[in-house]
Amino acid sequence: MKKYHTLVLIGRFQPVTVAHAEIIRRAMEIAKQLVIIVGSANQPRTYKNPWTSKDREMMLSNVVNDIGDTFEHNNTFSPGEFDHTGHNHCMVRIDHNIDTLYNDQSWAVRVQTIVAKYTQPGDNIALIGHKKADTTEYLSMFPQWAMEEIEEIEPLNATKIRDLYFRKDVNMNFIRGVVPSSVARMLEGWIDSPERISVIQEREFIETYKRQFASLSYPPIFVTTDALVVCSGHVLLVERKSYPGKGLFALPGGFLNEHERIIDGVIRELREETKIKVPAPVLVGSIKKTQVFDHPERSARGRTITHCFMIELPDGDLPKVKGSDDAKTAQWVPISQLSSENMFEDHYQLIQEMIGV
Repeated sequence: MKKYHTLVLIGRFQPVTVAHAEIIRRAMEIAKQLVIIVGSANQPRTYKNPWTSKDREMMLSNVVNDIGDTFEHNNTFSPGEFDHTGHNHCMVRIDHNIDTLYNDQSWAVRVQTIVAKYTQPGDNIALIGHKKADTTEYLSMFPQWAMEEIEEIEPLNATKIRDLYFRKDVNMNFIRGVVPSSVARMLEGWIDSPERISVIQEREFIETYKRQFASLSYPPIFVTTDALVVCSGHVLLVERKSYPGKGLFALPGGFLNEHERIIDGVIRELREETKIKVPAPVLVGSIKKTQVFDHPERSARGRTITHCFMIELPDGDLPKVKGSDDAKTAQWVPISQLSSENMFEDHYQLIQEMIGV
């Protein structure tokens, strides 16, 4: 008899490691059902999130297939959800969850909703995983479920594996020893891809950027500004010209100058990057809301605290804009067409928090 009806495994799986595979194997032995929730879904490819949620879904499905006997799609589920009915009759489902850095409760509710899709009231449900002080705080957010804790299986975690893989001189012989064989084959096929090359270039930029502060006694904390300009149901975005985030869309903004007030900095960066045809006094007078965003992991360049100003212009024709300075292009985007899949860092979440969409 199985110990649990449902075990829930939450992770980013960037990439799937031998430790992940062992946890999945153990879960399939002691539960009738395993629900794997892939985090950081719908993100652009970056050094922190180089593989899309679909890529990681494929990694996981291959690993589950290797562990069990059969692996088949069930047409009653949405894309990205699978049934695995082998390996002592354990059903495995793979689902996805987006990040909401500034709303933990919203994230937790989505996890609860995913699990509720596959369970019934009264089912014996537990989380499964290895508690790590710096990355598994979320495990305490579900007191209604038990915890099946697994000891540390492999000290070389996904972060360290990414660090080794996204180097020009990658040692694939070593990588093969720390990821499942099906994942290793996928990574080998990715070696010369434009996506991997782009991630390597971003990684090299970030390393060079951080090197200039390496001799400081304490890591620096940067202050930036971002302008959320809204007009007639549109948001003003810029396309980033350089790394990090080359080619991604972002709010106009940048670093605060040494002798500059924050409000002056946001107006300066807005006008420099977009050449918006609105006088500075009108922009200042149209500020409706300000908010500080300070999640420690919001920027790959280091601890960066941004002050976001929502500027709401009168409805009517959209003011003319043109990309300049650090921006390749500047354009008005309908709010309904915004997507986290092509947005820089946490800017999509900034917009969500400020506008409430």
